[in-house]
Amino acid sequence: MLLGRFLRNRDASVAPMLALAALPLFGFVGAAIDFSRGASVRTSMQGALDATALMLAKNAQTMSAADLSQQATSDFKAQFNRPEAYNVTVTPQYTQPAPGNFQLKITAAATVDTKFTRLIGQSTINMSTSSTVLWGIKKLNLALVLDNTGSMAQNNKMTNLKTAAHNLLSTLQNASTNNGDVQVAIVPFATDVNVGTNNSTAYWVDWTDWEASNGTCSKSGSSTQSACVGTGTCSKSSKTSQSSCQTAGGTWTWATWAHANHSTWNGCVEDRDQNNDVSNTATVAGAPATLYRAHQADNCPTSMIALSTSWTALNSKVDAMTPTGNTNVTVGLQMGFQLVSPVEPFNAPAAAPDLDKAIVILTDGTNTQNRWSSSESSIDARTQKVCDNIKAANIQLYTVRVIDGNATLLQGCATKLSMYYDVSQAVQLNSVFSSIAQNLANLRITQ
Repeated sequence: MLLGRFLRNRDASVAPMLALAALPLFGFVGAAIDFSRGASVRTSMQGALDATALMLAKNAQTMSAADLSQQATSDFKAQFNRPEAYNVTVTPQYTQPAPGNFQLKITAAATVDTKFTRLIGQSTINMSTSSTVLWGIKKLNLALVLDNTGSMAQNNKMTNLKTAAHNLLSTLQNASTNNGDVQVAIVPFATDVNVGTNNSTAYWVDWTDWEASNGTCSKSGSSTQSACVGTGTCSKSSKTSQSSCQTAGGTWTWATWAHANHSTWNGCVEDRDQNNDVSNTATVAGAPATLYRAHQADNCPTSMIALSTSWTALNSKVDAMTPTGNTNVTVGLQMGFQLVSPVEPFNAPAAAPDLDKAIVILTDGTNTQNRWSSSESSIDARTQKVCDNIKAANIQLYTVRVIDGNATLLQGCATKLSMYYDVSQAVQLNSVFSSIAQNLANLRITQ
């Protein structure tokens, strides 16, 4: 009788059912907490592993298997700071998947104790992750085309540019396994480019315009050849024309123009004749349109340096940069194009499967002046043409806009959108150049 009543009674039956149902619910919550901790450890492990792989890649070719394993473990543990992880192992594997290409794969494993799922029989979580770095022995020819105009003195732009350029050069130097693998040219530009006064006897410098504007006239008051030629002096000072001089019985002497010595040239050249102003046409003696026109620019930037493996000279050139003058992006880009091309007068190495060629152009302003015009749109059209020609020559083109400048033009100039950088504060230049340097170093995480 009592048993029947007990079985039929449904009062307070929910509590035991809830208690029974809560057991798996608590188990799931505990498992989520444990696996979240494990995922956090694994994320830290991946970051440390990526950094370790990048650090080791440069020297992996020259290390023994034992040294590579020891260094990988040491570098990883210096980066990985998760005391809850134990039984940590690091295993590097260095291979050469193809001639001239190398791969470093590093795998890390660790164990983390659980706090909740041990109640249901799982006391540990075992995890592993890997990072793979591929790189090649590709060589690099790079031209840094850097705005040295007066506006670069503002907002610490030149100061930050120098710091960023030094760091880029350091990265490339460290990435160069063999001397000569990486060659860099630097082209400071304003309205003109300074090719260096040491080239005053070079066949590829055209002196026609320079000699007509720099010299002395035997008749005072004439400062150019055009103003001097056709004038003269009379032995009778009151007579100022040949006819009046001769009528008065005086002797008429035609004025002569003596151009200045080429040693007084400041090294600047202006745009070549069109369309050589936007191409890498080889210079040819006796073909004036292909030559660089000497120009005694009032605001001549520091001289450029052609492709070089002297890191000391390259860094010194960066230090020598000084803001001056107006902006002509075209003349800087054209010179950078010429410097990495296998043509006269600089004769860069010829294109090859193991050679990358690249140009980085940095500017902080719009085009304001070239040899022919002060029209921004006209000069922009020349800039776009040289950009198109550079890309057509399979040269990678990075563009950097610093605070000011024609964003549309520079975006269109870059080889692809990801190679255009818009810098709103000069202090960002260092991170931008670091990113470019890593790309140029041909070092990349693939997995």
